[in-house]
Amino acid sequence: MTLKNAIDLTGRSVLLTGATGAIGAATARACASLGVRKLVLADAGPRDDLEALSEELRALGVEALGHQCDVSRRQDNADLVAAAGEVDAAVACAGICPLEEDWADDPDWDEVFHRVMDVNLLGPIHLARELIPQMAARGGGQIVMIGSIGGRMGGTSPIVQPHYIASKGGVHALIWWLAQRAAPQGVLVNGIAPGPIASAMTATTPYPKDRYPLGRIGEPEEIAWPAAFLCSPAASYFSGSILDVNGGLFVG
Repeated sequence: MTLKNAIDLTGRSVLLTGATGAIGAATARACASLGVRKLVLADAGPRDDLEALSEELRALGVEALGHQCDVSRRQDNADLVAAAGEVDAAVACAGICPLEEDWADDPDWDEVFHRVMDVNLLGPIHLARELIPQMAARGGGQIVMIGSIGGRMGGTSPIVQPHYIASKGGVHALIWWLAQRAAPQGVLVNGIAPGPIASAMTATTPYPKDRYPLGRIGEPEEIAWPAAFLCSPAASYFSGSILDVNGGLFVG
């Protein structure tokens, strides 16, 4: 018997938040290489960055739509999903990790805490709230949320602050909570818990790489391919799973 490769996005429409970030852009490119029909690219960053990525993907034959969106705002998510039209899968990549403030001494740290929670945790809640009914009405869909090794074990750098760790632990719990409620409607909710990944977010963060099993941090593509897999028919029996993609830093 010859098995057909089911890691295939031919004809599918995929929505990405945090699309111009390192993991988001790599995921968009991975989806394009797997035959995706349409990519809806959402980000709160400069419009020029969204348009540049959209043009790159259009050159590959993908219908690409750029949409500015602050995921922490409920209405922005509603507008995004309305503009996207029918969506088969979505990857929630948007996230922030401020490092400058000191949680113990900075009098303004609590305000930063709320912003991190609004983007990293409330954002995926807003997106799921809009997408799950639409996907269920069409017979199903797939949602992938990007968590973090920090949500598993408290982080791998001493300067990463507790707001980020708590937000990503919350994302993991949200995945499990949503999966139980969405699976009966045909909507599969899963996640990825990356280790440190090369990006603007980690460029200035010291990591003890000599203590890591692979001796390095990961590359965006090493998260993008698992994300694309979770958007494909090959992941049709995944629900409530969180893939630990961290080079052996966390095993559990």
